[in-house]
Amino acid sequence: MTLVTNLGFPRMGARRELKQALETFWRDPSTRESLLATARDLRIRHWRLQQDAGANVVPSNDFSLYDHVLDTAFLVDAIPERYRSLADADALDGYFAMARGVQRDGVDVHAMEMTKWFDTNYHYIVPELHAGQDFRLRHEGPVDTFLEAKAHGFDARPVLLGPVSFLLLAKTTDGSDTLDLLERLLPAYARLLARLAEAGAEWVQIDEPCLVLDLPAGADEAYRQAYARLAAGTHPKILLATYFGAPGDNLALTHELPVDGLHVDLVRAPGQLDHVLAALPADRILSLGLVDGRNVWRADLDIALKHARHAWEVLGKHRVWLAPSCSLLHVPVDASLEKSLPGDVGSWLAFARQKIEELRVVMDVCKGLVTACPALDDARERIAARRASLRVHRPEVASRLKAVTAKNAQRESAFPARQSAQQARLRLPLYPTTTIGSFPQTHEVREARAMVKSGKLSQADYDTFLAEQTAHCVRFQEEIGIDVLVHGEFERNDMVEYFGEQLDGFVFTRHGWVQSYGSRCVKPPIIYGDVQRPAPMTVRWSSYAQSLTSRPMKGMLTGPVTVLQWSFVRDDQPREATCRQLALALRDEVLDLEAAGIGVIQIDEPALREGLPLRRKDWASYLAWAVESFRLTAAGVADATQIHTHMCYSEFNDIIEAVAAMDADVISIETSRSRMELLDAFVKFRYPNDIGPGVYDIHSPRVPDVAEMVGLLEKASDVLKPEQIWVNPDCGLKTRGWPETRAALVALVEAARHLRAQAGEGAEATEEKRA
Repeated sequence: MTLVTNLGFPRMGARRELKQALETFWRDPSTRESLLATARDLRIRHWRLQQDAGANVVPSNDFSLYDHVLDTAFLVDAIPERYRSLADADALDGYFAMARGVQRDGVDVHAMEMTKWFDTNYHYIVPELHAGQDFRLRHEGPVDTFLEAKAHGFDARPVLLGPVSFLLLAKTTDGSDTLDLLERLLPAYARLLARLAEAGAEWVQIDEPCLVLDLPAGADEAYRQAYARLAAGTHPKILLATYFGAPGDNLALTHELPVDGLHVDLVRAPGQLDHVLAALPADRILSLGLVDGRNVWRADLDIALKHARHAWEVLGKHRVWLAPSCSLLHVPVDASLEKSLPGDVGSWLAFARQKIEELRVVMDVCKGLVTACPALDDARERIAARRASLRVHRPEVASRLKAVTAKNAQRESAFPARQSAQQARLRLPLYPTTTIGSFPQTHEVREARAMVKSGKLSQADYDTFLAEQTAHCVRFQEEIGIDVLVHGEFERNDMVEYFGEQLDGFVFTRHGWVQSYGSRCVKPPIIYGDVQRPAPMTVRWSSYAQSLTSRPMKGMLTGPVTVLQWSFVRDDQPREATCRQLALALRDEVLDLEAAGIGVIQIDEPALREGLPLRRKDWASYLAWAVESFRLTAAGVADATQIHTHMCYSEFNDIIEAVAAMDADVISIETSRSRMELLDAFVKFRYPNDIGPGVYDIHSPRVPDVAEMVGLLEKASDVLKPEQIWVNPDCGLKTRGWPETRAALVALVEAARHLRAQAGEGAEATEEKRA
């Protein structure tokens, strides 16, 4: 029969209960039982919430203490040797060492590499494999959580990351093909499926999101091999889940595989439905992804009803399930908690709970269980109100966009001329040091921010507090010898939220948290209307910091593509139009910073690669408007003003030409976890501008020493010109504590001095340049 199901649910809790339990445990391991109890309570609470919202079947094993890809690696014993003794001694310690690294009791190991989950802002831990690797079923966690759900009265469907996608998302340390390991991996999956069947699971959801990508050579045969092997053993019925797009040219392959059901994403790819229906084998269930699992807008239920009824007409009611487009991991938990949003905007939103309720309305209407449906009428009224709202459209923004010309996105001179003008102004040494922007947001900083919001601290006292924090940060950087300083960003809550709060067209939630990685949560702004900047946003604190020092102070902005990617974006106009609006608003800020005497301005674009479409045929169009938006933001400044950008974990080979086309004077990238592997794309391309390859992994609590940083810089110096190289951490220091930050940055400065000495530029020459 037709069911309302779900592919996955947010893990952190509506009030970030898991985050708090995790971070308490990392500080104090004696709280282990409290952490596990919090995790158990959240699982049960979330199953009940989904059931109460209308789900007939809830997912199990979608919960994670850090990341579901890491969970899968640990499950099949894909544990790199450097963590093996830790994992064998204590599974939880070994698990978190893989995610975060560890540095205690004589043990010092790096965290595993981390990268973006497809085109989302969720980060996964990259499995690290090698030729000839053995796998085994290390534990039965998926069975245990299924039985836990069953014991509490929930009809649950276990969720697994599929074996082929797991291998395609992994990397090898020896250059071998991860798919060569499939035959070794499959027995662990077969054993797990048999155990789930023994435990009473009727269905299992196996996620194969790589089926929506351009598959590499051999992947289609790997899929056939994998599912033939799994179907040959004892197993529950298999729902093969695809999402984030359409299988497209892989659709025939999905129909070949011996599975019992197929899930398709009709939000990202509504046009695929007829193709799927035309060829779906007669014995298959079809799960329809009808509501958006990645955005917060209420669904147009008439469109969802149209898809559901069409599928019913072709397949019959007994072969159709209703579901979100993908896991609801990417949206907040419950919009009903938001009490302070503008009334009309709040009524346009649907978080995880509301999305399941929407599916229930669709099912009840389709089944004829209701003769009159106030919920459907209400949904229609809300959609119509949003379309007609005067909040959304601003004629002056449209007029400004129409006036933009190609010249607005061009710097005055080419990079060599700019480089000379900037060196004459900034007088920087070889291997100049800087940081990415933020400094530790201590409990004291967060508490002061909360107090001023609640009215317990006056704005004047808060400003005094921020001035003291900024002055301390500037003094610290001067004392240890940083060359280009930052003000520390103590006034900022989040690198996107801070700007959105000061731009027209945004609203903000109180409980709209989503997981970015591990315990790191973000509260994405909601872009509901046309964007413009009413007033300067960053000039005050950057100017104040510059007044405290004679060294260059770097102004810090988040770029238009990243603001777009890390917000919940309006869906009533093309994303590129919203991005250009953001670019013009940020351009005004860049020019105001320059006018205030700030000679170095960083425009962060860590999400540029993240926004790349999943199919190569769509890349050129996206990169054209993304690069244009960055250049529109940056290009109004004079040659002597140095423009930096920063990018997070990315496969730069895919976008290196676009990165070069951005024409930033300096780009900083995260390279410490990959041991400079991510630098290869810049070397092969012969990237012409300056590069800061990160030498300190700020996503881990471990502190690298001088020798480790020198080794990384020497690797960079082997392939880049010394005058190209900047020395910096991988990312901002907001999540780190002051003791580890201090130790790491002192080592970073010393590493740069070592490289300068090797190159023949001593301390005396450095001080002469600064003078």
